[in-house]
Amino acid sequence: MTGASNVRTDLNDKPVVDTAIIGAGFAGIGAAIRLRQSGVEDFVLLERDTRPGGTWRDNTYPGAACDIPSRLYSYSFAPNPGWSKTYSGSAEILSYIDTMVADHDLDRRIRYGATVTGVVFDEANGVWECSIADSEPLYARTVVVASGPLSTPGYPDITGIEEFAGKRMHSADWDHEYDFTGKKVGVIGTGASAVQVIPELVRSAAHVSVFQRTPGWVLPRINPSVSERTKKAYARIPLLQSASRAAWFWGHESVALGVVWNSPLTRVVEAVSKISMRAQVKDPWMRRQLTPDFRAGCKRLLMTSAYYPALQEDNCRLITWPIARISEKGVRTVEGVEHQFDALVFATGFEVSKQGTPIPITGRGGRVLGDEWSRGAYAYKSIAVSGYPNLYFTFGPNSGPGHSSALVYMEAQIDAIVMAVTTVLRRRLAVLDVSPAAQADYNSDIQRRLQKTTWNSGCKSWYLTEDGFNATMFPGFASQYVAQMRGIDLTRDFTAVALAPDDLEASVTTR
Repeated sequence: MTGASNVRTDLNDKPVVDTAIIGAGFAGIGAAIRLRQSGVEDFVLLERDTRPGGTWRDNTYPGAACDIPSRLYSYSFAPNPGWSKTYSGSAEILSYIDTMVADHDLDRRIRYGATVTGVVFDEANGVWECSIADSEPLYARTVVVASGPLSTPGYPDITGIEEFAGKRMHSADWDHEYDFTGKKVGVIGTGASAVQVIPELVRSAAHVSVFQRTPGWVLPRINPSVSERTKKAYARIPLLQSASRAAWFWGHESVALGVVWNSPLTRVVEAVSKISMRAQVKDPWMRRQLTPDFRAGCKRLLMTSAYYPALQEDNCRLITWPIARISEKGVRTVEGVEHQFDALVFATGFEVSKQGTPIPITGRGGRVLGDEWSRGAYAYKSIAVSGYPNLYFTFGPNSGPGHSSALVYMEAQIDAIVMAVTTVLRRRLAVLDVSPAAQADYNSDIQRRLQKTTWNSGCKSWYLTEDGFNATMFPGFASQYVAQMRGIDLTRDFTAVALAPDDLEASVTTR
């Protein structure tokens, strides 16, 4: 790591914080906790909403829950012995986030209602200028973009979507004031959120029509309650909870062999799904409609034991005819039938950017990251992009898990980011920038490995861009991802410029 300096250190007396964290969801809160544990206190979380929580604040639809076991869908540095079930609902997960905020005194560090509209690197001063809607800019030595990929509801591109005169809502923007009792409801989508909300709607609405474009592989979800005795044991013996988390981790690692790559274990996953379907769905024609024509793992596996029974209730109908358009009164399918509804529910996921950036980002020399990502996003080990120094991403390009908890990947990213941030601050660096060569080598290897995975085998999913570029998933085990993040070498793969020549040391140790 080498460099020289001609940089200024003044900003006309404008205050500069050490770190700005954009987003106060799981990633932002986790980053804040780890920064505090590393001795960094001068940071602020910029949150566009009025409370923390991210996707778990926004997703409050009936039946909302996580399809990863709670022991694994939580941080190892913030264990929760009190999970009530194996798979927790959104309210309990949000409560866990609130507990982390309270336990680590973070609420006073969160600036609510702060919508970041762009960040620009001031190379002369080694700071990022964060523009905030209806407010003065914030200046920061380092920035963590923790806005998350699942934050903006996504609507399908269907003609007439604005013409519907009834109640329209998205699963990620639920209107709890609306009463579904006695209503005819159409649900568009059969993905992870749809299979959770449909059984709840079937219980309350007069009739539910489910519009399926593509069926998914469904595995049963067994969700027993956790006994008070077990909770007390976890609280008294933290090692016991750690062992439970490790068991879930390695169990999910074995699933990778069946869903990340097309292998004999893929047939096992598909067989389990088909056996479960046959046990729950009696009608052979419905079973045929619900059987995917792609390999397990190509799209996200669905974990539910309530979806198939709900579809067979007398007040529910599965419709597989493609949608032609949405009309004032409902949904018209291609065979010419208009299905009329009081309400339409869009369980169609999120706007996941695989080509742009969540906010405009301008780096060294005026380069714009959105332009550079126009053909597909990329980064060095998911967290840093050359030309955008001192700026880091959580859940960045190619960090998506196909078989395990996103928080396992996120925790590894956060620890690597904290290492980089503390290096910038303690070594008084104006620039800590990943080298183009290290970035290119990493992404070349990632794309080569992705060609052998199920996701890149020719099937279509939200993981891929329109031209088939996979900027989303990591082609391997979670343990491999964690190992690569621990192996980041700042002396080899990064270059540095100090705020003052005397501040630059010959090397920067990593851990």
